[in-house]
Amino acid sequence: MSQDSPVAYKRVMLKISGEALMGDQGYGLHPPTVQRIAREIKSVHDLGVEICMVIGGGNIFRGLSGSAQGMERTTADYMGMLATVMNALGMQAALEDLGVFTRVISAIPMDQVCEPYIRRRAVRHLEKGRVCIFAAGTGNPYFTTDTAATLRASEMACEAIFKGTKVDGVYDKDPVKHDDAVRYDKVTYDEVLAKHLNVMDASAIALARDNSLPIIVFSLDEPGGFRTILRGEGTSTRVGG
Repeated sequence: MSQDSPVAYKRVMLKISGEALMGDQGYGLHPPTVQRIAREIKSVHDLGVEICMVIGGGNIFRGLSGSAQGMERTTADYMGMLATVMNALGMQAALEDLGVFTRVISAIPMDQVCEPYIRRRAVRHLEKGRVCIFAAGTGNPYFTTDTAATLRASEMACEAIFKGTKVDGVYDKDPVKHDDAVRYDKVTYDEVLAKHLNVMDASAIALARDNSLPIIVFSLDEPGGFRTILRGEGTSTRVGG
């Protein structure tokens, strides 16, 4: 990326939930929605930004909810990890259909489907301009994809985590349910933890804080939102940094 690039970041992590891929459906992958998000990613990739991704699995299976229904927690979490691999493959297909070379890299080895996680190889993919989608969480139960995104972002030396949500930042309460909800322009890691703000889970926030890794929360539903936020424009909330 050239020095006069219109964006401030060379390498970023994009974290989105599995539910973001559902569209108006109540379950699974909605191809038009996946394609729309892929176009958002391509628009940033075209700026020369190196992109890592972590996608949740809640649109297919959520380990915690499976555990709550009586399933053994470790098994439920592994099922959730496999759901993230399915989402990653769907996003890879959409990106490559747009001409963006993409690698799905899994923390659980499944060589016929995707690559195993090897940090140096993943860094090399980024340097070659490939989008890297990290799947299967950290490979361990009891850890969320939020924590996986923060861990991989730290390992890949990303300059920020961009969390795409349905709202344009972090609010003091749910803006969908409360008309008087107030959005923060900037908030510290400790405030997120102390006020129980719904950004990422506590482990992810603590890891981001320990590595001075800023988290930018923005609306992925806004057309062109990812590219706009990368340019330092639009509405978002910055956590830490």
